[in-house]
Amino acid sequence: MADSNKTEQASPRKRQKAREKGQVARSRDLMSSLAVGTMVLLFATQAPGFAAHWRALLSRSLDAAVIGDLSETPLLTWTGLTVVRAISLIVWLSWMAAMLGALAQGGLVFAPSALQPNFSRLSPASRLEQLFSLPSVGRLLKSLLPGAAIVYLAVGILSREWNTLLGAAHFGVNRLAAYLMAHVFELAWKAALVLLVWSGADYAIEKHKLGSDLRMSKQDQRDEYKETEGNPATKARIRRLRRQIRRRRMLDEVKKASVVITNPNEFAVALEYRLDMPAPMVVAKGRNLFAQQIKQIALWHGIPMVENRPLAHALYRAVEVGQSIPPKLYAVVAAILAAIFRAQERAGGAAAQAGR
Repeated sequence: MADSNKTEQASPRKRQKAREKGQVARSRDLMSSLAVGTMVLLFATQAPGFAAHWRALLSRSLDAAVIGDLSETPLLTWTGLTVVRAISLIVWLSWMAAMLGALAQGGLVFAPSALQPNFSRLSPASRLEQLFSLPSVGRLLKSLLPGAAIVYLAVGILSREWNTLLGAAHFGVNRLAAYLMAHVFELAWKAALVLLVWSGADYAIEKHKLGSDLRMSKQDQRDEYKETEGNPATKARIRRLRRQIRRRRMLDEVKKASVVITNPNEFAVALEYRLDMPAPMVVAKGRNLFAQQIKQIALWHGIPMVENRPLAHALYRAVEVGQSIPPKLYAVVAAILAAIFRAQERAGGAAAQAGR
């Protein structure tokens, strides 16, 4: 009996794992009914050809007997070839119909785990338990139902044709053969139709049963999510560690900055510019507490800081770390850098004169 806690549909991952184990909704009756139906139809269409094949075999055998060249070996060979020629197409197309039925139900399934030896299946106790189990009784009833329907059809045809059968002794050979073949074919195609309808119902039952067996509980879904996506707490810790590593790296890059643009307290953006660079590049940025850390490193290493609220806000929002500033900010950043470079040159000149 299914667990009452398993109220959720199976996830795609669980269905895929079940498929890898060979658990797919598949009715063997559907494959056999398609094969039987194809065989009945082909027998009906190929019946005139059968008569021609057997007529040719009989004629050849009589001709060989007249000239005294008939022995057991060629007769068996001719008979075998005639049988193969008559039924090869029917057997091949029936097999193809069964294979197409199998592929339509679950596709091509290769499950190596299902091929592994399981010695518990050889235990007589387990086999007896399976024999007298409820699923075994259910399979027996499923096989008896279509059989009973076919018997009912056969009895119906016999009841309908009983009076004609009583007078069939007066029929000629050809008429009797045609009469019998017509009603045998009638029973055959009706039986094939019954099997086909029943196999369709059996496939629906198997599909529903598989869906019920693969149902999941809420806890199963959470466990599967943790298994596939990772534990949320672990993922949050990994994200936090990555963020810390990225921030430490940015703080190291601040030491190479040419200027730090501030907001003054909310944002801080460190820019680096060298003569071989096409445009200034953002090497670090932050807000609030991290912005204060950037400013402390800049102050410790003597990196100029410029307060420009609109520019700091625009750089923080529009430019990622490692990217060059957009062209629309070239002019204002160039003016700031030019002022800083002039101030550094004046300071350097004053220091040189003082040294003399």
